[in-house]
Amino acid sequence: MPYYRSAGEVPPKRHTQFRAPDGSLYAEELMGQEGFSSDSSLLYHRHLPTAIVAAEEYDPTGWTRTPNRPLKPRHLRTHKLDSGGGDPVLDRQHLLANDDVRISYVVADRPSPLYRNAIGDECLYVEAGTARVESTFGTLEVASGDYVIIPTSVIHRIVPTGERLRLLTVEATGHIGPPKRYLSVRGQFLEHSPYCERDIRGPSEPLLVEGSDVEVYVQHRSRAGRPPVGGSAWTRLVFANHPFDVVGWDGHLYPWAFSIHDFEPITGRVHQPPPAHQTFQGPNFVICSFVPRKVDYHPLAIPVPYNHHNVDSDEMMFYTGGSYEARRGSGIEQGSISLHPSGFTHGPQPGAVERAIGVDYFDELAVMVDTFRPLDLCEAALACEDTGYAWTWAGRSLP
Repeated sequence: MPYYRSAGEVPPKRHTQFRAPDGSLYAEELMGQEGFSSDSSLLYHRHLPTAIVAAEEYDPTGWTRTPNRPLKPRHLRTHKLDSGGGDPVLDRQHLLANDDVRISYVVADRPSPLYRNAIGDECLYVEAGTARVESTFGTLEVASGDYVIIPTSVIHRIVPTGERLRLLTVEATGHIGPPKRYLSVRGQFLEHSPYCERDIRGPSEPLLVEGSDVEVYVQHRSRAGRPPVGGSAWTRLVFANHPFDVVGWDGHLYPWAFSIHDFEPITGRVHQPPPAHQTFQGPNFVICSFVPRKVDYHPLAIPVPYNHHNVDSDEMMFYTGGSYEARRGSGIEQGSISLHPSGFTHGPQPGAVERAIGVDYFDELAVMVDTFRPLDLCEAALACEDTGYAWTWAGRSLP
């Protein structure tokens, strides 16, 4: 993250002796990105964070990728994937993936195990429910509308705290953060940014948990290829002491949350293009937020999007609230995902343009992921697909 935080106790000078009340040294851990030439944090553990007592391979549920062939737009109804619940990590149902990112959906009613993604950052979007995200840095309370960024290799677990938790998960092969154009050279949010430091929540105090012989599931890189195409593997490590033993930390690297409801929309006299909605950037993809907003106010404006073709990107849209005017009549509903691939021109459904003329406010909520490599379909996507969606612009049923 682009600004400094501190929680708990830290010594006045880094990399110096820091002792517990009994005189023993705390174990200092430097967690840093890009070979310690980018963001980092220093954590002070009661026990050695290196002390493991067992390691074994773990085989998660298998999954495959199928190219989007024949090339066509897709509509996925994620609520058809309700399976009675599961945990927020091991029971994710993978929907779309390429060599840079994997997008999944999960309905969870119980805590995940302790988990570390050693491949890349994760962005979680809370569609519904509440949860507590516990990590070596502390606790984040999250609710519907929250994005949660979990940096690479942070040990954490997700604990649902109310009704069943619905999550859209975006797993990257690198780092996810605010777009660079929103930040100064020193990392401060600039005035034109649609959100700023005041909108961001980080852990405020350490989380101390006693325990020994504690299991942590680690997803990590494999020589089989670049993840998520097939280069990921899983190991179940057993730590001698509970990893939630950090008495203090400081730095720029930590899990953080940001509510989509705090995103300030950028509007204009005529329709604004998708980059106006950008919220995060990742390796070869961006994440955008479409929120309730005043819409185009030129006297001849057409508020819904024009027909468009982003020639370099696949566009995935997750509809998570309100009424998405441009898609009315297409079958899109709460929890729907549309996939409009590069090579296909898409736009408003028939009748949407005329209906929108004169409208001055849209009450819609959606999360968009644009990828610069084609997205493949996973088994869960095919299981919940509305196969008639591609023909809705023509007003025809499935051939």
